[in-house]
Parts: sequence; C-alpha cells; structure tokens
Amino acid sequence: MRLIIAILLPFLVFFTIGRPFQGLLCLLLQITLIGWIPAAIWAVYALSQYNTDKKIAAMRGEDR
Repeated sequence: MRLIIAILLPFLVFFTIGRPFQGLLCLLLQITLIGWIPAAIWAVYALSQYNTDKKIAAMRGEDR
C-alpha cells in the first residue's frame, strides 16, 4: 500500500515512515510537475531503505 502512495503522493510516504522534514522537502519538489518523477523515485527509495532497516532490526532483535 505504501508503494502505491509513494508513486501517487510521494511526500505522504515520508510522514508515514517518521521523516516529516524530508516529507516537506519532497512536497516542495513535488509541487512542480517536472519534480514529480524525482520525488516519486526518492519516496520509493526511502521506503525500500525503511523496510530494509526494519528487517535488519528484527534480525538483531531490536525493538523500534
């Protein structure tokens, strides 16, 4: 579900993964039509990093 949000509303993904400052920067980038593609790519990349970090933390037994 977050992947669909990352493509349609990139800035919103950053708020769902706990990065509000990056979400605001992404919103500024997304405001321009040309900036929408880089914003979506950035959101998908950040989401994949977030998922990887969660998997690593689960393997180590850390609670986040």
